[in-house]
Amino acid sequence: MNDLSISNATTVRDSDPQCCSCNPIPRVFLYIVIALFLLGLSVSIFILVVVHNAVFFLSLLALSALLLAFILWNTLNWNSKTAILFFVRSLPDSDLRLARHGQLVKITGLASCGSVSLESSYEKATRCIYASTFLYEYRGFDLKPVNVNTSCFQWSLSYCERFATDFYITDRKSGVRAVVKAGSNSKVIPLVIESKLVNTTRQCRILSPNLRKWLRERNLSEEARLLRLEEGYVQEGSCVTVIGMLHRNNDIVMIIQPPEAISTGCLWQKLLLPVDIDGLILRASQLAGPVNQESIPHPDR
Repeated sequence: MNDLSISNATTVRDSDPQCCSCNPIPRVFLYIVIALFLLGLSVSIFILVVVHNAVFFLSLLALSALLLAFILWNTLNWNSKTAILFFVRSLPDSDLRLARHGQLVKITGLASCGSVSLESSYEKATRCIYASTFLYEYRGFDLKPVNVNTSCFQWSLSYCERFATDFYITDRKSGVRAVVKAGSNSKVIPLVIESKLVNTTRQCRILSPNLRKWLRERNLSEEARLLRLEEGYVQEGSCVTVIGMLHRNNDIVMIIQPPEAISTGCLWQKLLLPVDIDGLILRASQLAGPVNQESIPHPDR
């Protein structure tokens, strides 16, 4: 079993360092852009005051607006994993009968459990190959931030559980069955949508007995507050897509994490910079998590 969770998590899962090796906008690049902008601004203001020509100043503002929009666009799409999803969709499916040892392959098929199966934390769904649970807490003036990087008046991740295990996948192209090494010591990038199960509101912050029990088992506070619990899992029999390196050992076919990071390349049609992906990609072809949201009734109802 592979524990992918972040200990004492203080950031949302979209900023999980296991997802991508680095932000597509390096900090050095931002520092250089800021320095050039200040230099150009000072020169344009000087020309505007001395020569009374605003063309250079207006051109600088227009160019800066375009560059800022480009940076914001890439940052937002990096957080939502758009580049990775586009890369997965654009990569053609491989045929395990023809694929060579050490080749990067994309396999789509039905998943089945190996010797170890998982159970989701809150819904208690059994026979899972991947399970994740995220508890978010809204922080206002009445709650002390976890650390200095956590701001008030926003949702922050206060608790995280994320597990993966080795499983089998049956290639829908060739019918060949392969072992996916997503267990211990493997870096896994899960592209699984979590469903919102619990969402307390300002009008009713009362926690249900099931949620209180879940919090108590994990030594978390049972105090009534604004909480949001999301959970996702991939059960046996689900259709999944796996991208990794093919490893053949006699008659055993395995898919393991690539030894080096994979670059998505520049996606110019989407105006996205390249993103380095370090690990085995696991994507559920359809929503594999729970669909029913737990309602928190108002005490007066």
